[in-house]
Amino acid sequence: MLSVEGLKIEFGAKPLFSDATFVVNDHDRIALVGKNGAGKSTMLKILCGQQNPTAGTVSVANGAEVAYLPQVMKIQDDTTVKEEARKAFAGIISLQERVERLQQQLAERTDYESEEYLELVHRFSTEHDRYMMMGADSYEAQIERTLCGLGFSREDLDRPTSEFSGGWRMRIELAKLLLTRPDVLLLDEPTNHIDIDSIQWLERFLAQSAKAVVLVSHDRAFINNVCNRTLEISCGKVIDYRVKYDEYVKLREERREQQLRAYENQQKEIADIKDFIERFRYKPTKAVQVQSRIKQLEKIVPIEIDEVDRSSLHLKFPPCLRSGDYPVICEDVRKDYGSHTVFSEVNLTIKRGEKVAFVGRNGEGKSTLVKCIMGEIPFDGRLQIGHNIQIGYFAQNQAQLLDDSLTVYETIDRVATGDVRLRINDILGAFMFGGEASEKRVKVLSGGERSRLAMIRLLLQPVNLLILDEPTNHLDMPSKDVLKEAINAFDGTAIIVSHDREFLDGLVSKVYEFGKGRVREHLGGIYDYLRQAQAEAEEAQAPLTASPTAAPKTGASQLTPDSGPSAAQLSYQERKEQQKKRNRIEKAIKDCEASIARMEARVAELDQLLSLAENASDMELVHEYTTIQQQLNDEMDKWTQLSEQLEQMAF
Repeated sequence: MLSVEGLKIEFGAKPLFSDATFVVNDHDRIALVGKNGAGKSTMLKILCGQQNPTAGTVSVANGAEVAYLPQVMKIQDDTTVKEEARKAFAGIISLQERVERLQQQLAERTDYESEEYLELVHRFSTEHDRYMMMGADSYEAQIERTLCGLGFSREDLDRPTSEFSGGWRMRIELAKLLLTRPDVLLLDEPTNHIDIDSIQWLERFLAQSAKAVVLVSHDRAFINNVCNRTLEISCGKVIDYRVKYDEYVKLREERREQQLRAYENQQKEIADIKDFIERFRYKPTKAVQVQSRIKQLEKIVPIEIDEVDRSSLHLKFPPCLRSGDYPVICEDVRKDYGSHTVFSEVNLTIKRGEKVAFVGRNGEGKSTLVKCIMGEIPFDGRLQIGHNIQIGYFAQNQAQLLDDSLTVYETIDRVATGDVRLRINDILGAFMFGGEASEKRVKVLSGGERSRLAMIRLLLQPVNLLILDEPTNHLDMPSKDVLKEAINAFDGTAIIVSHDREFLDGLVSKVYEFGKGRVREHLGGIYDYLRQAQAEAEEAQAPLTASPTAAPKTGASQLTPDSGPSAAQLSYQERKEQQKKRNRIEKAIKDCEASIARMEARVAELDQLLSLAENASDMELVHEYTTIQQQLNDEMDKWTQLSEQLEQMAF
């Protein structure tokens, strides 16, 4: 698919990386990892041809298509959501128009015996078969399925794109890329601003339908569920680990231990050589040996050790006043914007010391309720903030309140107290402000950098109610680990709005789900909630196992409680029915896979035949190819649906 040979990129005296050599094969799912600034985004730009390397080559297989989703891009605002997504099928739509024009010409002409008419029939047949071969009859359904999978409702599809925020418009661009079905898909932080449901849908799509994927992401759960290979950029080199991310972390630790041992041995060797040179430098009888040692010293290539993971840094919130027993109580809270009800009848009580998560699709009211708690917007109902509450609030707009005239170091130095002041550089390094970056003025920082700086300020202030709205959007994995550990050690209460499952796992003990104008409470962690939501979705889709016609024809029209099956019997019957359903799905998947294998083999044969000059105009072969290709697409869709059903049953 894509081959990289001897790649080198440099912006200054020291290259970002050099001599990078690897191959992206079909069905590779590659996670590109490394510390911020290592060159991950630069690598993606080089792979898609947007940036030229200093040295080396990137070769793309003949006919292979490479698609790239950057973190930030200019987005059109002159169409509806569906029309914008339809641009992914520009080739099919153009072909459809040609077919319709040819069909119109055939309808208007009456010279059925002329050579021109026969030529027109031949052109129409060829173009129509090509049109069908490209899956033209199903692209509208694909558009709708993809947009809905990424969180759009059917009502959203005809709305102008200008009505949506930047995060939603990035979803439209992602949908367009997925719909083109490229041979190599390059994704830079695709899960930013996407809710948990959409992330899980994207995981399934990439795992089941994408050809080859190279992605950069700080969402550990996402890359673990999608990727089967890890490319690390470290110490100016690209190291290929053909394992999932979690396994890579273990292998990387082993590699670093080996590097440390080798480095220590090398330092001992260098010390011994220098000691020999110093001892015998001025002895004529040892001149030859001394010169030999000097040359030996010059030839030694220093062993580099991978960057130290700073996640071992421990931060702790400063002590604060003890709050009341119930920091937040909501009773029948309601928020409307005009005729639109964001949520209503919100009743929740958050106890002191609890750490809870607000989850749900974007636009369902998570941030809105946070603003109600903060007193930033009016609402209906009763919302009570407890006694002695000191709120620490982080949201994206908090980053705009920083003093532009200060440096990064000065910003933190002004809020740090006690022993923390001695560790400011370590703290800044843990949040990607190490070295010269700490001397930058706040006014020159990017949006992501300002958000990280605002987060550090919050960590150093005495609060007893912590409210974090999407705190991990601009943090790398080590920084998220530092933040997670600090919140876990926090004695107060925390409300966290996040779509990062790995970050929430082991951190929260209660989940509040926002959706359809309601807020539901779920006890347990984030994965407990996800399993419950999956089970409820499956139950809603499953057909009723009991039929009214199956009731015995006795005098009573309804069964009394005593005459029905016991709870244990019902549970057994449900489990038995569930196992039967699972067996049917597994058998259907095996049948699909066998059918797909047969059709793919025949398509490959027809490809070979049609590539021969003498068969180029053989309409029977073209028709067979078109028919089998359509059947193959249908069978693949069926396999995807069955696999999703089986996956849902696993919860």
